Amino acid sequence: MNPIPIPAHYNDRRRQFIDRLTRRVVMACGLAILLVMLLLFVWLIWVVVPLFSSPTLGSVSRIALDQDQPAVAMGMDAQQQWGWRIDAQGRAEFLSLMNQSKVPALRLAQGRVAVATDNDSVLLKSAAGLTLVQPDFSEAEPRWKFPLGDQPLGGNPDAKVIALAQTAENRWLVAEASATQITLYRFQPLQATASFSVSVPDVSQLMISPDGRLLYGLAKNSLRVWRITDGGLTLRESHTLLQQPERLAQLSGGSTLLMADHDSITQWFDIASATGPHLNAIRAFHHASNQPLLLSEAHRRVFATLNPAGEFKLFASKQEGVVLRSQLDPGVLNAAFAPRGDGLLVERQGSWQHYHLSNPWPDISWRNLWQKVWYEHYPQADYVWQSTSANDDYQGKFSLVPMVVGTLKAAGLAMLFATPLALAAAMYTAWFMAPALRRWVKPAIEMMGALPSVVIGLIAGLWLAPQLADRLAGVLLWPLALAAALLLCSHVSQRLPEKWRRRLCGEGREIWILLPVLLLVTLGCLWLLPMLEHRVLGVSLADSLCGGYQQRNLLIASVAMGFALVPLIFTLAEDAIFSVPPSLGQGSLALGATQWQTLTRVVLPGASAGIFAALMIGFGRAIGETMIVLMATGNTPVTEGGLLQGVRTLSANVAIEMPEAAAGSGHYRVLFLSALVLLVFTLVVNTLAELVRQRLRQRFSQQEMQG
Repeated sequence: MNPIPIPAHYNDRRRQFIDRLTRRVVMACGLAILLVMLLLFVWLIWVVVPLFSSPTLGSVSRIALDQDQPAVAMGMDAQQQWGWRIDAQGRAEFLSLMNQSKVPALRLAQGRVAVATDNDSVLLKSAAGLTLVQPDFSEAEPRWKFPLGDQPLGGNPDAKVIALAQTAENRWLVAEASATQITLYRFQPLQATASFSVSVPDVSQLMISPDGRLLYGLAKNSLRVWRITDGGLTLRESHTLLQQPERLAQLSGGSTLLMADHDSITQWFDIASATGPHLNAIRAFHHASNQPLLLSEAHRRVFATLNPAGEFKLFASKQEGVVLRSQLDPGVLNAAFAPRGDGLLVERQGSWQHYHLSNPWPDISWRNLWQKVWYEHYPQADYVWQSTSANDDYQGKFSLVPMVVGTLKAAGLAMLFATPLALAAAMYTAWFMAPALRRWVKPAIEMMGALPSVVIGLIAGLWLAPQLADRLAGVLLWPLALAAALLLCSHVSQRLPEKWRRRLCGEGREIWILLPVLLLVTLGCLWLLPMLEHRVLGVSLADSLCGGYQQRNLLIASVAMGFALVPLIFTLAEDAIFSVPPSLGQGSLALGATQWQTLTRVVLPGASAGIFAALMIGFGRAIGETMIVLMATGNTPVTEGGLLQGVRTLSANVAIEMPEAAAGSGHYRVLFLSALVLLVFTLVVNTLAELVRQRLRQRFSQQEMQG
């Protein structure tokens, strides 16, 4: 302790006030930074949490019915203001779901009923023929319209099974099955009806895909699939099932077929093969079985089962179990989803009950984000990122695994490229280089860190990528050639006489010998070898790889990002090595150790905490890098692929897709989840790095005190 007291004129009130003010300002700024980080973290969580909230079902209102005939078809408009129903006697009416008002009922033909998948067209089959009717909500008061006219159209009077699909605007397909054949009709306003027939006995169920390309027919335990063409029906495939399904249903788009029996409900869809697409059983839903009511949404791959006792179960095609289980009042006769899947209309004897259903993102779950999912038309389950900015009706594929893998691959390879260069340069500059030369070299390397990452990415994407494609073999051989040249120079220097070695390599002069050697090796790898390759083989390595090589790939991004990391790691590591007390190195040299032994056994352990911090800061920079990987890679969200294929990172994915994501959509929230994952990963890495750095510093301090 210094025994000399501080002069009194240094302890005036003004100085004390400035000290207190400065201390409080610094403390306030530090707390503000922590508060901003905390608010950012809370905001990200607030945006992401609704993705994983459970669906809810709540009653909105009850509507009394003035007649007791059960509905054979029912539904509601997209705004859930009006509901419609057609009963078994052919009575069609609209009822307000808001104020109990009604529109005068319309008497239609009595007979069998078929409803299109979108629940927007109803086909009535009577003894007089076929009648197509649609609910129209375009006016203030809803009405019924007849797009094919109000007069019945021809059909097979012996048909017992019918199916309907609206394949385009003002175009419908109708399939009828009698005891011996199936007949397909194509209806268009003001055009003649086209029909095709195929002999198939005992058909119990028919379904037409909404796009009008496929016809499904179930006869006992045999499922047949026909391809619908302009010339008629062509049998595509036939399946003999172990158990006869009790019901067939389709999900949105007709890509998924549901088969329900008293034991389970299974999902089937087409998978491409050498002979074309074929229907395959994909999965069985847990705790699902056929019930009197099997409902499916019009625009999403969501369905539900409902029995008369009121047991309601909601399922999503990409989740194996029940999404929502609810016990409704008993006595259920019929039910229908709202067009957007955000409502449910249930009919009981003499009344309707309207429910609000909250299930905005049925295809997004924690499992789907991190595990393999089998999507329609894919040959197997896989990690897939395929988003859309339109709306949540489209089944977006939001697996974060490709971006996480791409982030780790890009950051790891960039560190693999930058770490040897940066640490070797730091060790040489801080320990071996002459002080006069160090005063020029260190600022020059640090100036490289001032280059904007977008400039580095632009150079990598527009100049480096084509150059590397022409010199791929030389680039891959270049690191090995440089290492061999350095080892050879070291071996030769050891063989030189002491007088020559001291004259050539003393006081840092060896760099003037190494630089020309390394330049010659670089010239041979990047210019001479590609020239010989083209003249001898006539083709470069990149051309021989054909489809396995992408010009913007992981190698380009790693080299460019490694170049951006070198100045950062070099500066911090060089400062850490140079800050080791000179007395330690001088003591080691005085005891007879060589320069290299002193560096590796004394100086580097002393600087290990700072070097480790430099590497972790560089790794954090590589994890969060956006522009370089955005411009230098193919932005391909895949988990497979090697050094010469494209990748996509979390940060680049957010930068690419956030401007096009609809605010509040599932896509929008998944992108925020990507940012949250990136933030948490960075915090975890930095926390672990700080713990390791503190332990290294403590260990070195103890060794220094013992010495």
